[in-house]
Amino acid sequence: MFTLETLEEIIARRASASAESSYTRTLLDKGVAHCAKKFGEEAIETILAAVAEDDAALRGEAADVLYHLLVMLKARSMPLAAVVAELERRTQRSGHEEKAQRRA
Repeated sequence: MFTLETLEEIIARRASASAESSYTRTLLDKGVAHCAKKFGEEAIETILAAVAEDDAALRGEAADVLYHLLVMLKARSMPLAAVVAELERRTQRSGHEEKAQRRA
């Protein structure tokens, strides 16, 4: 079964390749700011696809946003497991309670 952890492993392998053979390496070579910009662009495209109610476009853009999120995390040397642990911590209480706690 394909998981986000599988994608993270693929990104790690591609990060070790040359820029000539790996789009992932090309992104990482341009730095965190570039990776973040690409993630933002993909997020906007995902939003537009959702609002347009275009299922095929939404599916494709959502895949792009997940890929670029993981590339951005890789650029910051942050493992997906750290994000998952944060999600797990947050789900220990209601969303309203958790959000109020962040404002405090």
